[in-house]
Amino acid sequence: MQLNLGQPKVNNKTNILDIEVPTQLEENVVSGFAHVDALFAGDGITPSTAALVTGIPGAGKTTLMLQLADAIHNLAEQTTLCSQCHSLSDTPICSICADGRRDALTLCVVEDVRDVLALENTQAFRGRYHVLGGLISPMDGMGPGDLSIDHLVERVAAEGITEVLFALSTTMEGDTTAFYLYRRLQPLGVNLTVMARGLPVGDALEYADERTLSRAVEQRVPYEQTIKG
Repeated sequence: MQLNLGQPKVNNKTNILDIEVPTQLEENVVSGFAHVDALFAGDGITPSTAALVTGIPGAGKTTLMLQLADAIHNLAEQTTLCSQCHSLSDTPICSICADGRRDALTLCVVEDVRDVLALENTQAFRGRYHVLGGLISPMDGMGPGDLSIDHLVERVAAEGITEVLFALSTTMEGDTTAFYLYRRLQPLGVNLTVMARGLPVGDALEYADERTLSRAVEQRVPYEQTIKG
């Protein structure tokens, strides 16, 4: 997509268009355009996903945002969930699940697709993924039945998985989910591991830097060690 912002007459020292990202926000930001806000469940742009676009009149800010909203809308219509791992894909089976070079016997369980992207950037994990679609959180009305846990158990049993790595946020919800998964998967005799605790307690996985994530994957430990200590 090409976008011509035009050439308004400005001082050579003035930035025509500035984009600051990421922007740390504590609450959602309503754009003022109903069709734009609708792309974010009608609640505006959510924290940690926002970019601030500024510029002089005529720089093309509105045009840029409307074209971006149109591109996001088209992407949403063309995107589906992978039938195997529940990650986002534009085909029935995502490129990771379809890659024969990946370790098909090692499965990494994550909360959402952002965690898949974060781990892929480290290039430290070469197995396949399973996206839960959230974490167990009774306060938010999220229970085991709202996540893809049953399908995870089915995959482990049917695909002969030998290791399941819990790559979940080091929060109360993440720990609760990991323990529930442990209780469900332990009878299958699969090796259950967890990321090394180099990750700050209370942080979401997606915010960890690549080096920390890489070491946490490489130095993963048996899950039982974390609950017996």
